[in-house]
Amino acid sequence: MEAGGRTTWTKFGPLMSLFVVLLALWFRPPNDEVLDERLDTVLSSLLRAERKVMVDDVARPRVAVGFGGCVDLIVDAVSLLKKIGLPPTEQPLHHDYIENAEQLTQSFAFFFAPGAAAERFMLNETLFSELVESSRDLPGNRWSVGGNAPVMAARMAAEGCEVLLGGSFSPDFTDVLSQHITVTGNTVEEPDIHLILEYPSGASWGQYTARRANRYIIHSDDHNPYLASMEEFGKNLEDFKPDLMVVGGLQMMDNFPFQPGERSALLSRLSDLLSNSSPQMSVHFEMASFVDEGIMEDLLHYIIPHAHSLGMNEQELPNLLSLLKGSNITVLSDPNPRVATVLDQMREVYRLLNQRSSEMQIAAVALTRLHVHTLAFQAIIVTRGSRWKNTMSATAKASLTANRHVCGSDDIDPNKARLIMDDSFSISRREGSQRIPLQESRPVSCWDEEDYEICVAPVLVCTEVYQTAGGGDNISAAGLVLQI
Repeated sequence: MEAGGRTTWTKFGPLMSLFVVLLALWFRPPNDEVLDERLDTVLSSLLRAERKVMVDDVARPRVAVGFGGCVDLIVDAVSLLKKIGLPPTEQPLHHDYIENAEQLTQSFAFFFAPGAAAERFMLNETLFSELVESSRDLPGNRWSVGGNAPVMAARMAAEGCEVLLGGSFSPDFTDVLSQHITVTGNTVEEPDIHLILEYPSGASWGQYTARRANRYIIHSDDHNPYLASMEEFGKNLEDFKPDLMVVGGLQMMDNFPFQPGERSALLSRLSDLLSNSSPQMSVHFEMASFVDEGIMEDLLHYIIPHAHSLGMNEQELPNLLSLLKGSNITVLSDPNPRVATVLDQMREVYRLLNQRSSEMQIAAVALTRLHVHTLAFQAIIVTRGSRWKNTMSATAKASLTANRHVCGSDDIDPNKARLIMDDSFSISRREGSQRIPLQESRPVSCWDEEDYEICVAPVLVCTEVYQTAGGGDNISAAGLVLQI
Protein backbone atom coordinates (compact mmCIF):
# COMPACT_ATOMS: atom_id res chain seq x y z
CA MET A 1 0.00 0.00 0.00
CA GLU A 2 2.82 2.41 0.85
CA ALA A 3 4.48 1.76 -2.40
CA GLY A 4 1.16 2.09 -4.18
CA GLY A 5 0.45 5.35 -2.32
CA ARG A 6 3.77 6.78 -3.31
CA THR A 7 3.13 5.76 -6.89
CA THR A 8 -0.30 7.41 -6.84
CA TRP A 9 1.11 10.68 -5.46
CA THR A 10 3.98 10.63 -7.96
CA LYS A 11 1.43 10.20 -10.70
CA PHE A 12 -1.09 12.76 -9.58
CA GLY A 13 1.12 15.18 -7.60
CA PRO A 14 1.87 17.51 -10.56
CA LEU A 15 -1.84 17.66 -11.36
CA MET A 16 -2.65 18.62 -7.76
CA SER A 17 0.05 21.33 -7.82
CA LEU A 18 -1.36 22.70 -11.05
CA PHE A 19 -4.84 22.71 -9.52
CA VAL A 20 -3.62 24.69 -6.49
CA VAL A 21 -1.90 27.26 -8.75
CA LEU A 22 -5.03 27.64 -10.89
CA LEU A 23 -7.15 28.03 -7.76
CA ALA A 24 -4.86 30.79 -6.49
CA LEU A 25 -5.00 32.56 -9.82
CA TRP A 26 -8.78 32.27 -9.87
CA PHE A 27 -9.15 34.07 -6.54
CA ARG A 28 -6.43 36.64 -7.19
CA PRO A 29 -7.68 39.97 -8.65
CA PRO A 30 -6.78 40.38 -12.33
CA ASN A 31 -3.93 42.76 -13.16
CA ASP A 32 -6.38 45.29 -14.56
CA GLU A 33 -8.33 45.26 -11.31
CA VAL A 34 -5.15 45.77 -9.28
CA LEU A 35 -4.14 48.67 -11.52
CA ASP A 36 -7.63 50.18 -11.25
CA GLU A 37 -7.46 50.03 -7.44
CA ARG A 38 -4.00 51.62 -7.54
CA LEU A 39 -5.15 54.48 -9.78
CA ASP A 40 -8.24 55.04 -7.62
CA THR A 41 -6.07 55.29 -4.51
CA VAL A 42 -3.58 57.67 -6.12
CA LEU A 43 -6.43 59.85 -7.44
CA SER A 44 -8.27 60.04 -4.12
CA SER A 45 -5.00 60.82 -2.34
CA LEU A 46 -4.10 63.61 -4.77
CA LEU A 47 -7.60 65.08 -4.44
CA ARG A 48 -7.28 64.98 -0.65
CA ALA A 49 -3.92 66.77 -0.85
CA GLU A 50 -5.37 69.40 -3.19
CA ARG A 51 -8.35 70.04 -0.91
CA LYS A 52 -6.13 70.69 2.12
CA VAL A 53 -5.85 74.29 0.88
CA MET A 54 -8.91 76.21 -0.28
CA VAL A 55 -8.84 79.58 -2.04
CA ASP A 56 -10.71 82.27 -0.12
CA ASP A 57 -13.70 83.34 -2.24
CA VAL A 58 -14.11 86.49 -0.16
CA ALA A 59 -10.52 87.73 -0.25
CA ARG A 60 -9.70 86.40 -3.71
CA PRO A 61 -5.94 86.44 -4.53
CA ARG A 62 -5.13 89.20 -7.01
CA VAL A 63 -2.98 88.31 -10.00
CA ALA A 64 -1.78 90.44 -12.93
CA VAL A 65 -1.02 88.45 -16.10
CA GLY A 66 0.66 89.68 -19.31
CA PHE A 67 1.19 89.73 -22.24
CA GLY A 68 -0.72 89.29 -25.46
CA GLY A 69 -3.33 86.87 -26.65
CA CYS A 70 -4.58 85.18 -29.77
CA VAL A 71 -7.22 82.89 -31.18
CA ASP A 72 -6.14 79.27 -31.39
CA LEU A 73 -7.27 77.16 -34.34
CA ILE A 74 -6.76 73.57 -33.22
CA VAL A 75 -6.56 70.81 -35.84
CA ASP A 76 -5.31 67.26 -36.23
CA ALA A 77 -1.76 67.64 -37.49
CA VAL A 78 -1.58 64.63 -39.81
CA SER A 79 -5.01 65.33 -41.33
CA LEU A 80 -4.00 68.90 -42.21
CA LEU A 81 -0.66 67.89 -43.74
CA LYS A 82 -2.40 65.26 -45.84
CA LYS A 83 -5.11 67.67 -46.93
CA ILE A 84 -2.66 70.28 -48.21
CA GLY A 85 -0.55 67.60 -49.89
CA LEU A 86 2.60 67.80 -47.78
CA PRO A 87 4.20 64.33 -47.78
CA PRO A 88 6.56 63.19 -45.00
CA THR A 89 10.07 64.50 -45.48
CA GLU A 90 13.04 62.17 -45.75
CA GLN A 91 15.16 64.51 -43.64
CA PRO A 92 13.89 65.82 -40.28
CA LEU A 93 15.64 69.12 -39.57
CA HIS A 94 15.49 71.84 -36.95
CA HIS A 95 14.70 75.35 -38.25
CA ASP A 96 14.66 78.48 -36.11
CA TYR A 97 11.74 79.80 -38.17
CA ILE A 98 9.69 78.62 -41.15
CA GLU A 99 9.95 80.16 -44.62
CA ASN A 100 8.44 77.49 -46.91
CA ALA A 101 6.53 74.20 -47.01
CA GLU A 102 9.68 72.07 -47.11
CA GLN A 103 11.00 73.64 -43.91
CA LEU A 104 7.60 73.09 -42.29
CA THR A 105 7.64 69.34 -43.01
CA GLN A 106 11.28 69.03 -41.92
CA SER A 107 10.67 70.91 -38.68
CA PHE A 108 7.42 69.10 -37.92
CA ALA A 109 9.05 65.68 -38.46
CA PHE A 110 11.95 66.69 -36.18
CA PHE A 111 9.59 67.14 -33.20
CA PHE A 112 6.76 64.77 -34.17
CA ALA A 113 8.63 61.47 -33.87
CA PRO A 114 9.89 62.02 -30.28
CA GLY A 115 6.61 63.73 -29.36
CA ALA A 116 8.21 66.98 -28.26
CA ALA A 117 6.33 70.28 -28.05
CA ALA A 118 7.47 73.05 -30.39
CA GLU A 119 6.42 76.52 -31.49
CA ARG A 120 7.75 78.33 -34.55
CA PHE A 121 7.29 81.72 -36.21
CA MET A 122 6.36 81.54 -39.89
CA LEU A 123 7.90 84.33 -41.97
CA ASN A 124 5.90 83.31 -45.03
CA GLU A 125 2.53 84.98 -44.40
CA THR A 126 1.06 83.60 -47.63
CA LEU A 127 1.79 80.02 -46.63
CA PHE A 128 0.46 80.66 -43.13
CA SER A 129 -2.82 82.06 -44.54
CA GLU A 130 -3.16 79.00 -46.81
CA LEU A 131 -2.70 76.70 -43.82
CA VAL A 132 -5.34 78.58 -41.82
CA GLU A 133 -7.81 78.49 -44.71
CA SER A 134 -7.26 74.76 -45.20
CA SER A 135 -7.84 74.23 -41.48
CA ARG A 136 -11.15 76.10 -41.31
CA ASP A 137 -13.21 73.27 -42.80
CA LEU A 138 -11.11 70.37 -41.55
CA PRO A 139 -13.33 67.90 -39.65
CA GLY A 140 -12.88 68.09 -35.90
CA ASN A 141 -11.26 71.54 -35.85
CA ARG A 142 -12.15 74.02 -33.13
CA TRP A 143 -11.42 77.60 -32.12
CA SER A 144 -10.50 78.73 -28.62
CA VAL A 145 -9.07 81.66 -26.70
CA GLY A 146 -5.29 81.27 -26.85
CA GLY A 147 -1.99 82.79 -25.81
CA ASN A 148 -0.05 82.18 -22.60
CA ALA A 149 -1.47 85.17 -20.74
CA PRO A 150 -5.21 84.60 -21.45
CA VAL A 151 -4.92 80.86 -20.80
CA MET A 152 -3.17 81.38 -17.46
CA ALA A 153 -5.61 84.18 -16.59
CA ALA A 154 -8.61 81.95 -17.35
CA ARG A 155 -7.25 79.13 -15.18
CA MET A 156 -6.47 81.45 -12.27
CA ALA A 157 -9.91 83.07 -12.46
CA ALA A 158 -11.52 79.61 -12.51
CA GLU A 159 -9.48 78.63 -9.45
CA GLY A 160 -10.64 81.66 -7.44
CA CYS A 161 -8.37 84.61 -8.33
CA GLU A 162 -9.18 88.16 -9.39
CA VAL A 163 -7.15 88.81 -12.54
CA LEU A 164 -5.82 91.82 -14.44
CA LEU A 165 -4.98 90.69 -18.00
CA GLY A 166 -2.73 92.70 -20.31
CA GLY A 167 -3.08 92.16 -24.05
CA SER A 168 -4.42 93.40 -27.38
CA PHE A 169 -7.78 91.75 -28.01
CA SER A 170 -10.81 92.03 -30.26
CA PRO A 171 -14.19 92.84 -28.63
CA ASP A 172 -15.59 89.33 -29.17
CA PHE A 173 -12.46 87.92 -27.52
CA THR A 174 -13.08 89.74 -24.24
CA ASP A 175 -16.77 88.77 -24.24
CA VAL A 176 -15.94 85.11 -23.54
CA LEU A 177 -13.61 85.78 -20.60
CA SER A 178 -14.55 85.29 -16.95
CA GLN A 179 -16.20 88.15 -15.05
CA HIS A 180 -13.22 87.94 -12.68
CA ILE A 181 -10.82 89.00 -15.47
CA THR A 182 -10.28 92.71 -16.16
CA VAL A 183 -8.68 93.36 -19.55
CA THR A 184 -6.30 96.23 -20.10
CA GLY A 185 -4.68 96.98 -23.44
CA ASN A 186 -5.42 97.96 -27.02
CA THR A 187 -8.45 96.79 -28.97
CA VAL A 188 -7.68 95.18 -32.33
CA GLU A 189 -10.07 94.31 -35.14
CA GLU A 190 -8.28 91.14 -36.26
CA PRO A 191 -6.60 89.12 -33.48
CA ASP A 192 -3.51 87.06 -34.17
CA ILE A 193 -4.23 83.43 -35.04
CA HIS A 194 -2.12 80.53 -33.81
CA LEU A 195 -2.42 77.24 -35.67
CA ILE A 196 -2.18 74.31 -33.23
CA LEU A 197 -1.23 71.03 -34.91
CA GLU A 198 -2.22 68.38 -32.34
CA TYR A 199 -1.41 64.67 -32.53
CA PRO A 200 -2.06 61.70 -30.22
CA SER A 201 0.44 59.14 -28.99
CA GLY A 202 1.01 56.56 -31.71
CA ALA A 203 -0.06 58.86 -34.56
CA SER A 204 1.61 57.96 -37.86
CA TRP A 205 2.84 60.22 -40.64
CA GLY A 206 4.59 58.16 -43.28
CA GLN A 207 7.57 56.48 -41.64
CA TYR A 208 7.20 58.55 -38.45
CA THR A 209 5.26 57.50 -35.34
CA ALA A 210 4.74 59.86 -32.38
CA ARG A 211 6.08 58.49 -29.09
CA ARG A 212 3.65 60.64 -27.08
CA ALA A 213 0.79 63.09 -27.62
CA ASN A 214 1.84 66.69 -28.18
CA ARG A 215 1.49 69.68 -30.50
CA TYR A 216 3.41 71.74 -33.03
CA ILE A 217 2.39 75.41 -33.07
CA ILE A 218 2.93 77.89 -35.90
CA HIS A 219 2.09 81.57 -35.91
CA SER A 220 2.72 84.72 -37.88
CA ASP A 221 1.81 87.37 -35.31
CA ASP A 222 1.49 91.10 -35.92
CA HIS A 223 0.61 92.38 -32.43
CA ASN A 224 1.96 90.07 -29.73
CA PRO A 225 5.71 90.54 -30.35
CA TYR A 226 5.45 94.28 -29.60
CA LEU A 227 3.95 93.89 -26.08
CA ALA A 228 1.49 96.58 -27.13
CA SER A 229 -0.49 96.46 -23.88
CA MET A 230 2.53 96.96 -21.62
CA GLU A 231 2.14 100.70 -20.99
CA GLU A 232 -1.54 100.60 -20.06
CA PHE A 233 -0.99 97.40 -18.08
CA GLY A 234 1.72 99.15 -16.07
CA LYS A 235 -0.55 102.10 -15.32
CA ASN A 236 -3.21 99.78 -13.87
CA LEU A 237 -0.85 97.77 -11.68
CA GLU A 238 -0.66 100.34 -8.90
CA ASP A 239 -4.42 100.54 -8.44
CA PHE A 240 -4.94 96.78 -8.89
CA LYS A 241 -2.33 95.93 -6.21
CA PRO A 242 -1.65 92.34 -7.28
CA ASP A 243 -0.17 89.70 -4.99
CA LEU A 244 1.49 88.14 -8.02
CA MET A 245 2.46 89.20 -11.53
CA VAL A 246 2.82 86.52 -14.20
CA VAL A 247 4.89 87.25 -17.31
CA GLY A 248 4.37 85.02 -20.33
CA GLY A 249 4.06 85.09 -24.10
CA LEU A 250 7.56 86.44 -24.71
CA GLN A 251 8.32 83.59 -27.12
CA MET A 252 6.30 85.60 -29.66
CA MET A 253 9.43 87.74 -29.93
CA ASP A 254 11.57 84.72 -30.84
CA ASN A 255 12.92 85.10 -34.41
CA PHE A 256 10.47 87.92 -35.12
CA PRO A 257 11.93 90.36 -37.71
CA PHE A 258 12.43 93.36 -35.40
CA GLN A 259 14.46 96.37 -36.41
CA PRO A 260 17.96 96.40 -34.82
CA GLY A 261 17.68 97.18 -31.10
CA GLU A 262 13.86 97.09 -31.12
CA ARG A 263 13.47 93.87 -29.15
CA SER A 264 15.99 94.76 -26.45
CA ALA A 265 14.31 98.16 -26.06
CA LEU A 266 10.94 96.48 -25.45
CA LEU A 267 12.42 94.07 -22.92
CA SER A 268 14.26 96.93 -21.22
CA ARG A 269 10.91 98.70 -20.72
CA LEU A 270 9.44 95.52 -19.27
CA SER A 271 12.47 95.23 -16.99
CA ASP A 272 11.82 98.76 -15.71
CA LEU A 273 8.17 97.89 -15.10
CA LEU A 274 9.16 94.85 -13.02
CA SER A 275 11.89 96.64 -11.07
CA ASN A 276 9.57 99.54 -10.17
CA SER A 277 6.70 97.33 -9.00
CA SER A 278 5.67 96.88 -5.38
CA PRO A 279 8.09 94.81 -3.27
CA GLN A 280 5.02 92.99 -1.90
CA MET A 281 4.29 91.62 -5.37
CA SER A 282 5.87 88.32 -6.42
CA VAL A 283 6.87 87.81 -10.07
CA HIS A 284 6.55 84.55 -11.98
CA PHE A 285 8.03 84.10 -15.46
CA GLU A 286 6.60 81.29 -17.59
CA MET A 287 9.19 79.95 -20.01
CA ALA A 288 8.32 78.67 -23.50
CA SER A 289 9.90 77.34 -26.67
CA PHE A 290 12.85 79.68 -27.39
CA VAL A 291 15.41 78.84 -30.09
CA ASP A 292 17.07 82.23 -30.69
CA GLU A 293 20.07 82.52 -28.37
CA GLY A 294 19.86 86.31 -28.68
CA ILE A 295 16.48 86.53 -27.02
CA MET A 296 17.51 83.99 -24.38
CA GLU A 297 20.45 86.21 -23.49
CA ASP A 298 18.08 89.19 -23.34
CA LEU A 299 15.75 87.28 -21.02
CA LEU A 300 18.67 86.41 -18.74
CA HIS A 301 19.61 90.08 -18.63
CA TYR A 302 16.25 91.87 -18.54
CA ILE A 303 13.54 89.54 -17.20
CA ILE A 304 14.77 86.55 -15.19
CA PRO A 305 16.66 88.70 -12.62
CA HIS A 306 13.26 90.08 -11.53
CA ALA A 307 11.53 86.68 -11.29
CA HIS A 308 10.96 85.10 -7.89
CA SER A 309 9.48 82.07 -9.65
CA LEU A 310 10.01 80.23 -12.96
CA GLY A 311 7.80 77.67 -14.72
CA MET A 312 8.90 75.41 -17.60
CA ASN A 313 8.62 71.96 -19.16
CA GLU A 314 11.09 69.13 -19.77
CA GLN A 315 12.31 70.76 -23.01
CA GLU A 316 12.76 74.27 -21.64
CA LEU A 317 14.64 73.22 -18.47
CA PRO A 318 17.75 71.77 -20.22
CA ASN A 319 17.55 74.60 -22.74
CA LEU A 320 17.92 77.21 -20.00
CA LEU A 321 20.54 75.16 -18.13
CA SER A 322 22.65 74.75 -21.27
CA LEU A 323 22.68 78.52 -21.82
CA LEU A 324 23.55 79.21 -18.18
CA LYS A 325 26.53 76.89 -18.48
CA GLY A 326 27.81 78.71 -21.56
CA SER A 327 26.78 76.11 -24.12
CA ASN A 328 24.49 76.35 -27.13
CA ILE A 329 20.74 76.12 -26.78
CA THR A 330 19.37 72.58 -26.49
CA VAL A 331 16.69 72.43 -29.19
CA LEU A 332 15.45 68.89 -28.51
CA SER A 333 15.73 67.02 -25.21
CA ASP A 334 14.37 63.74 -23.88
CA PRO A 335 10.55 64.13 -23.90
CA ASN A 336 10.23 61.54 -21.10
CA PRO A 337 13.08 62.29 -18.66
CA ARG A 338 13.66 60.42 -15.41
CA VAL A 339 12.87 62.16 -12.12
CA ALA A 340 16.52 62.12 -11.00
CA THR A 341 17.65 63.82 -14.21
CA VAL A 342 15.07 66.62 -13.89
CA LEU A 343 15.82 67.19 -10.20
CA ASP A 344 19.56 67.48 -10.86
CA GLN A 345 18.87 70.01 -13.63
CA MET A 346 16.51 71.97 -11.38
CA ARG A 347 19.08 72.13 -8.58
CA GLU A 348 21.70 73.43 -10.98
CA VAL A 349 19.42 76.07 -12.51
CA TYR A 350 18.39 77.18 -9.01
CA ARG A 351 22.04 77.45 -7.93
CA LEU A 352 23.33 79.15 -11.09
CA LEU A 353 20.53 81.73 -11.28
CA ASN A 354 20.88 82.70 -7.62
CA GLN A 355 24.65 82.90 -8.02
CA ARG A 356 24.15 85.03 -11.11
CA SER A 357 21.69 87.36 -9.34
CA SER A 358 24.10 87.95 -6.47
CA GLU A 359 26.86 88.88 -8.93
CA MET A 360 24.78 91.21 -11.15
CA GLN A 361 25.26 94.95 -10.89
CA ILE A 362 21.53 95.65 -11.32
CA ALA A 363 19.04 95.03 -8.55
CA ALA A 364 18.05 91.38 -8.86
CA VAL A 365 15.77 89.25 -6.70
CA ALA A 366 16.52 85.74 -5.49
CA LEU A 367 14.88 82.86 -7.31
CA THR A 368 12.79 81.16 -4.61
CA ARG A 369 10.52 78.90 -6.65
CA LEU A 370 11.05 76.61 -9.65
CA HIS A 371 8.26 74.47 -11.14
CA VAL A 372 8.92 71.90 -13.88
CA HIS A 373 6.00 70.08 -15.47
CA THR A 374 6.54 66.86 -17.43
CA LEU A 375 4.20 64.25 -18.88
CA ALA A 376 4.86 61.79 -16.03
CA PHE A 377 5.32 64.02 -12.97
CA GLN A 378 5.38 67.50 -11.43
CA ALA A 379 8.37 68.85 -9.48
CA ILE A 380 8.55 72.06 -7.45
CA ILE A 381 11.50 73.56 -5.56
CA VAL A 382 10.70 76.27 -3.00
CA THR A 383 13.15 78.14 -0.76
CA ARG A 384 12.38 77.54 2.90
CA GLY A 385 11.13 80.67 4.64
CA SER A 386 10.15 82.36 1.35
CA ARG A 387 6.73 83.82 0.59
CA TRP A 388 5.62 80.67 -1.27
CA LYS A 389 3.39 78.35 0.78
CA ASN A 390 1.47 75.05 0.52
CA THR A 391 4.02 73.40 -1.78
CA MET A 392 2.70 69.86 -1.28
CA SER A 393 -0.90 70.81 -2.11
CA ALA A 394 0.24 72.98 -5.03
CA THR A 395 2.19 70.06 -6.52
CA ALA A 396 -0.87 67.82 -6.21
CA LYS A 397 -3.09 70.45 -7.82
CA ALA A 398 -0.65 70.88 -10.72
CA SER A 399 -0.68 67.13 -11.26
CA LEU A 400 -4.48 66.93 -11.27
CA THR A 401 -4.76 69.95 -13.58
CA ALA A 402 -2.56 68.19 -16.13
CA ASN A 403 -5.15 65.44 -16.48
CA ARG A 404 -8.14 67.79 -16.33
CA HIS A 405 -6.81 69.97 -19.14
CA VAL A 406 -5.55 67.26 -21.47
CA CYS A 407 -8.68 65.13 -21.04
CA GLY A 408 -10.91 68.21 -21.28
CA SER A 409 -12.88 67.45 -18.12
CA ASP A 410 -12.88 68.74 -14.55
CA ASP A 411 -13.85 65.26 -13.38
CA ILE A 412 -10.95 62.82 -13.57
CA ASP A 413 -11.83 59.34 -14.84
CA PRO A 414 -9.27 56.71 -13.74
CA ASN A 415 -10.40 54.58 -16.69
CA LYS A 416 -8.91 57.25 -18.97
CA ALA A 417 -5.62 57.57 -17.13
CA ARG A 418 -2.40 55.70 -16.43
CA LEU A 419 0.70 56.15 -14.30
CA ILE A 420 3.96 56.16 -16.23
CA MET A 421 6.20 57.45 -13.44
CA ASP A 422 8.42 54.72 -11.97
CA ASP A 423 7.27 52.86 -8.83
CA SER A 424 10.27 54.41 -7.10
CA PHE A 425 12.67 57.14 -8.11
CA SER A 426 16.15 58.28 -7.18
CA ILE A 427 16.37 61.87 -6.00
CA SER A 428 19.63 62.38 -7.95
CA ARG A 429 21.80 60.66 -10.53
CA ARG A 430 24.68 60.77 -8.05
CA GLU A 431 25.78 57.32 -6.94
CA GLY A 432 24.21 56.19 -3.69
CA SER A 433 21.36 58.70 -3.84
CA GLN A 434 18.22 57.99 -1.86
CA ARG A 435 15.35 56.22 -3.61
CA ILE A 436 11.77 57.21 -2.79
CA PRO A 437 8.93 54.71 -3.38
CA LEU A 438 5.66 55.91 -4.88
CA GLN A 439 3.11 55.44 -2.09
CA GLU A 440 -0.43 55.31 -3.47
CA SER A 441 -1.92 56.68 -0.24
CA ARG A 442 0.66 59.53 -0.08
CA PRO A 443 1.69 60.09 -3.71
CA VAL A 444 3.25 63.55 -3.22
CA SER A 445 6.80 63.12 -1.94
CA CYS A 446 8.39 66.14 -0.20
CA TRP A 447 11.78 66.49 1.48
CA ASP A 448 14.28 69.17 2.54
CA GLU A 449 17.68 69.86 1.02
CA GLU A 450 20.09 72.74 1.68
CA ASP A 451 17.91 75.88 1.86
CA TYR A 452 14.93 74.54 -0.08
CA GLU A 453 12.11 71.98 -0.11
CA ILE A 454 11.38 69.69 -3.06
CA CYS A 455 8.00 68.12 -3.84
CA VAL A 456 7.33 65.55 -6.59
CA ALA A 457 3.92 64.21 -7.63
CA PRO A 458 2.96 61.63 -10.27
CA VAL A 459 0.62 62.64 -13.08
CA LEU A 460 -2.42 60.56 -13.98
CA VAL A 461 -1.59 60.72 -17.67
CA CYS A 462 -4.70 61.16 -19.83
CA THR A 463 -5.13 58.33 -22.34
CA GLU A 464 -7.97 59.93 -24.33
CA VAL A 465 -6.40 63.25 -25.29
CA TYR A 466 -8.68 66.21 -25.94
CA GLN A 467 -5.98 68.91 -26.12
CA THR A 468 -2.31 69.26 -25.19
CA ALA A 469 -1.89 72.93 -26.22
CA GLY A 470 -2.07 75.22 -23.20
CA GLY A 471 -1.26 72.35 -20.86
CA GLY A 472 1.81 73.95 -19.34
CA ASP A 473 0.04 77.28 -18.84
CA ASN A 474 -2.90 75.63 -17.04
CA ILE A 475 -0.60 73.48 -14.90
CA SER A 476 1.66 76.37 -13.87
CA ALA A 477 -1.26 78.67 -13.15
CA ALA A 478 -3.05 76.10 -11.00
CA GLY A 479 0.09 75.41 -8.98
CA LEU A 480 0.69 79.10 -8.38
CA VAL A 481 -2.86 79.73 -7.10
CA LEU A 482 -2.26 77.73 -3.90
CA GLN A 483 1.14 79.27 -3.22
CA ILE A 484 0.39 83.02 -3.18
